[in-house]
Amino acid sequence: MLTNKKNKTCKACDKILIGRSDKKFCNANCKSAYHYGKYLEETPKFYYKVDRQLKKNRRILKSFNKAGKATVRCHILLEMGFNPNFFTHFWKNKKNDVYLFVYEYGFLKKVEKGTEKYILVKWQDYMFKK
Repeated sequence: MLTNKKNKTCKACDKILIGRSDKKFCNANCKSAYHYGKYLEETPKFYYKVDRQLKKNRRILKSFNKAGKATVRCHILLEMGFNPNFFTHFWKNKKNDVYLFVYEYGFLKKVEKGTEKYILVKWQDYMFKK
């Protein structure tokens, strides 16, 4: 086996590296651990923030909409981490109400008797434009 003349060490565990002169890690586990640690140190990228929020919104909408249509007070969804600014598409009905959708689950904000509520719906085939 070859030894390094400069006694280079592994970037992950600081063990002395043996082998190729351009070697940076002592094994695949150290390489993986190093890169995972670097990933955690970095601030999350915009894409991941949006993707995480969309998934959270979908999970919340799905949990309240078991039958295909439901009404929920806004503050309940917001307390669970729902963010209405993150949605995938929209649909406008004949009354010109615009439902915002997170994948197949939609919501429409309404004020009824002074209380803000979301009308929750599930995407239906008739919603596709013809």
